Order: sequence, then C-alpha cells, then structure tokens
Amino acid sequence: MPARERVHAASAAWVFVPAGAPRLEAAEYLVVRHPDWNERPVQVARTSTGRAVREVVDEVLARACGLVDPAVPATAQLAWWVRLDAPEGLEQELVGRGAVLDETVDVLALDLAEADPTALAPAADLELRWSDELDVFVDAVRLTTEVLGGTPTDRPVLEATFPGEAAKVRGGGGGAVVAYVDGRPVGAGGLTVVAADGRLWGGAVLPEARGHGVYRAVLAARLRYAVAHGADLAIVKGRVQTSGPILRRAGFTAHGQERSWLLPLR
Repeated sequence: MPARERVHAASAAWVFVPAGAPRLEAAEYLVVRHPDWNERPVQVARTSTGRAVREVVDEVLARACGLVDPAVPATAQLAWWVRLDAPEGLEQELVGRGAVLDETVDVLALDLAEADPTALAPAADLELRWSDELDVFVDAVRLTTEVLGGTPTDRPVLEATFPGEAAKVRGGGGGAVVAYVDGRPVGAGGLTVVAADGRLWGGAVLPEARGHGVYRAVLAARLRYAVAHGADLAIVKGRVQTSGPILRRAGFTAHGQERSWLLPLR
C-alpha cells in the first residue's frame, strides 16, 4: 500500500490546467476556465491557507463572473473543489452560501511496483489505441463528453490542439487511450505522467458497453504506459458510485475524499 504522506503530497501537487486555459490566480486560490467540452468549465482547482476563508470566497466569486460565457450555459456555475489540503472552514463557508454538492471522489492510489496490469485483461475483444492519432483524439474527447457531460467541440478546434497532444503521448507525458469494438469507440481514459506519478483521469464507458471489461482494459493500458515511462505510483480521483468500486477491486486503496460544490455566478 502506498504511504499516506506520498499520496497526499501527490494529490496536492495535482492541479490540472489545460494549455492556454484562462486562469485567475492569487496566493490562496486558482480558478481555471476549462475548454467548453468539460462538464464544469469554470472550476476552483486549488485553495490554500492565508487570508480569511470568507474573504477568499468573496474575491473568487467576484472575479469568476468575468469567465461566464452566455453561449456556454455551464459557465454560469462555479465548481469549487474542496481538496484534501483545503483550508479549515472552506466547506462550511460554501455550504453557508447555498452551495450544492456536485460530486464526491475517492482519492485512490496504487503502488505500481506491486501492480499486475495483465490481471485486468478484459473478456471483450477490444482494440486499444492512443491519442497520438487525430481520429483517436477526437473520439476520446467526444466519448468523454457524451458520457461525463460537457459541450460538444467541433473537429477543427481539436485539430488545432492535436499536435501538442501527439507530442505529449509520444514523449511519455501521457494522453488518452480509447477502446474500440468493431471500429466503434466504446470507452476512454486519460493519463498524465509527472515525475514518478501516474495521474489517471476521465475514465468513461458507454452505458451499453459496460460490464464487459472495457473500463478494466482502459485502466490496464494506462498503468502499462505509466510504468513504461517511469511512474511508480498511480493516483486517481474516482467517482464514489461508479469508477471507485472498480478501482478498489483492481488493487487501489482509498486515502480520503474530495468534493466539488456548485455556486451560481451572477
């Protein structure tokens, strides 16, 4: 089992900011405007200790209003992540302002020295492909949006960002893997390799394809990639009611929970 301190440090260091994404930042917080295809485009990705929590929340809400896009209704809500290292009293402050619980995730980790990705081999006859191919990259984004939510993105937009995606996959930094059945994309999942951490994200399977080992196959492919590129720890923030149980059965252990709270931006 990975050491609790190592997992908490890895979780605290995991702050995802897409290339070129607008951000609002201060010593106590980081707000990120994700691409439209994200289910929650406006997110508070990090909150640190410093000023009084009430003052920080006031400032974030005021500044984040500038990120609202009337053409993208989802930007009218702010998703505030309360992470393992969040300052004391943050969650209570958000709830006191009427925040609605949006999502709860388990912070799960696996020691890759003890992992056996071959044990996750699926029963289904799947083809697994990585997002250093344009069509696979497009399939990954579209499938993830369809399953997890978000605003569909036109192919030309994805074509513009594809060169960076391909370079990342081929350079060992991670990417997305897509599972196909008879040429049809049915599942996908992402991975980012930072130092010795393999950060797993975006696991999604079409409802009609579930129960056939698709998620396990996508998971195994990402673990193999992580090991091949120097990672010795896999960490994932899995949804409690969906991916969490699968990850536990695959050998991951839980090290706490993080929650996302929704607040309207007026």
